[in-house]
Amino acid sequence: MKRVLLICYQFHQKEAVGTIRGRGMAKYLKPFDWETSIICGDKYEDNDFTTFEILVDSASTKWKKKLGLKEDLTLKKQLNVPSHKNKKTFVDYIINIWNELFAYPDVYYTWVDPAIGKGRELLKKEHFDAIISTSPPDSVNLVASRLASEFNIPWIADFRDLWTQKHYYPYSGIRKFFDRRLELKTLSNASILTTVSQPLAENLQKLHKNKNVIVIPNGFDPEQTNPGIPLSEKLSITYTGTLYRGRQDPEPLFKIVRYLINENFIDPNSLEINFFGYDEGWLIHDVKKYGLDNYVKIHGIIPREQSIQKQRESQILLLLTWNDPEEKGVYTGKLFDYLAARRPILSLGFTDGGVVKELLDQTRVGVHCSNEVELREYLLEAYREYKELGAVQYRGIKEEVMKYSQVEMAKSFSEVLESIIENDVGLKRLS
Repeated sequence: MKRVLLICYQFHQKEAVGTIRGRGMAKYLKPFDWETSIICGDKYEDNDFTTFEILVDSASTKWKKKLGLKEDLTLKKQLNVPSHKNKKTFVDYIINIWNELFAYPDVYYTWVDPAIGKGRELLKKEHFDAIISTSPPDSVNLVASRLASEFNIPWIADFRDLWTQKHYYPYSGIRKFFDRRLELKTLSNASILTTVSQPLAENLQKLHKNKNVIVIPNGFDPEQTNPGIPLSEKLSITYTGTLYRGRQDPEPLFKIVRYLINENFIDPNSLEINFFGYDEGWLIHDVKKYGLDNYVKIHGIIPREQSIQKQRESQILLLLTWNDPEEKGVYTGKLFDYLAARRPILSLGFTDGGVVKELLDQTRVGVHCSNEVELREYLLEAYREYKELGAVQYRGIKEEVMKYSQVEMAKSFSEVLESIIENDVGLKRLS
């Protein structure tokens, strides 16, 4: 069996997108004759994988400790700074300036040298055929690049999101100049670049013209597929996870629900909208703005197992895409959790939906609404089904849905791994 070393900062934090992709690789590469060892930066939780945890405080955590602040809460929450949906606070600007000046390439730079040290230790003692890094954070690429160069091992640099090409790049042009120079230098010895969608691959190819860029979508764990949990009695619409202020906006849903209630198109007592995640002040404000306090519940953070349970029992799962056409190539990790839940997905975002809409159309697991008319029509049809049939019907095409399983994802990675080690052997023979 061949061996691959996976560099994945978040591997045990099960809610993180990096964890979902990293664990999927580690779990399902094995049937394709690849054994995985993982260097990660979070705490050990299970015995299912061979992991090496490098527990080093990030730059932001170090400063919180110096200032006597709690590590697990944001600075804004500890200073009781209210969040506004569409504008930054003074604290936001201070944090951004600090990150621009001191967090290079990100706040996890403190992890790079210890992770390289652990990698050297492993590679001197044991044989590995290849390296995979999956980012963000971008720091993992520094680790993988150094190890691949020093030990002459082929390396796949995987991007769940882009480095300097993401449209919400938060820093100045001067910082971007240095970041881009670092990106080009770091990835110069990568064997192949992979990313999650065709639009992102096209952007990567423009910057890294001499690199082969391959699309490997994210996937869900087929072992976590909904076995058939009883649904909620009410017409429940559920959102689980983080809401990114100013980028994901549930207000259009509140607006249309308020309209449907006022016009007596739906009975509000048969409806519930649930948010499981951080209780953002701006979200509470929007709920009150439309007088939906009795029907919209913000429950706070719950463990992942409970989150999955809530998804499975919901009539409709709410997916909020970013309101920016530049995000057309981005899947959210939540989408793949929702695929495993086997419940209808309502995607909401006032763009064309990009790759998310393509996936929903292909698999028939849900719809993307890009304007208020589409949203109103969808909710009326869902309500009609709920009243007549007792549930909103799930219409996913199993064969199409399974194309987005982690088994398929791992199969694609195994094929790329085989190709790069074959090319590497060929190059060594030529030399």
